[in-house]
Amino acid sequence: MKAHPTAIVDPKARIDDDVEIGPFCVVGPDVAIGAGSVLMNHATVIGRTTLGKKNTIYPHAVIGGRPQDLKYRGEETEAIVGEGNVFREFVTVNIGTAHGGGVTRIGSHGLLMAGCHIAHDCELGDHVIIANNVLLAGHVKIEDYVGMSAYVGLHHFVTVGKHAFVGGFSRISVDVPPFMVVAGVPMSVVSPNAVGLRRRGVPDGTLLALREAHRLMWRSGLPKPEAVSLIEQRYPRDPEIKYLLEFMKAIDRGKNGRAREALRIAGGFPDPDDEPVKPAEPTP
Repeated sequence: MKAHPTAIVDPKARIDDDVEIGPFCVVGPDVAIGAGSVLMNHATVIGRTTLGKKNTIYPHAVIGGRPQDLKYRGEETEAIVGEGNVFREFVTVNIGTAHGGGVTRIGSHGLLMAGCHIAHDCELGDHVIIANNVLLAGHVKIEDYVGMSAYVGLHHFVTVGKHAFVGGFSRISVDVPPFMVVAGVPMSVVSPNAVGLRRRGVPDGTLLALREAHRLMWRSGLPKPEAVSLIEQRYPRDPEIKYLLEFMKAIDRGKNGRAREALRIAGGFPDPDDEPVKPAEPTP
């Protein structure tokens, strides 16, 4: 380990030999940092946090902070980060909560740009790119190869499907279908993410199938079950179409447009929509 003299590194931390820790960094006792990682000046890694190999933490980012959840009572929860990620300035990643599974999990080869917040119990896949000041509430799931532009806000328990792209300043309160571009307030499904999919080598036949699925699902005016049935008949063997339809069916099994709301209900979380409205206090 190569640590600057001004860095505060707890001797209990498990740090590989070639990790670089810059000036005024703080590393807590329950932290593990993999080989080739770099903590730039004023970076903080605390809590029960595991960083894989070759992660880069820019100044003033805080990885492993306590959840901003009033139900948290100091339980031994954690954050687990894969390999090759970049956390830019002022990114915050909170550890999980006991009632939410106990783990905030970030995959590998992602880029979180300046000012992003990853709340407790979130799950991020691999190759996720999130632009500046995107805010994830608790229990959000971001699948592989998702891209987001700046200033997006995501409601708790939302899922963003793989290869989706979210336009800037959007408010995401329902699940984002895989392979699609979404944007706006309220969110609308704009088109297939053709640019991103081509970059990843998706064949033209699959792109055409996704265009037709988008037209039937979001532009034709057909009832959703009828649109799904037509898509299944036309593309019975395409794996991306199959995944898209499974994703949309999962939303129907959830609540409020979010498949992961089923986890919320199963876990005994309070649902604001089910809480009785209290009568107003009489004016003295």
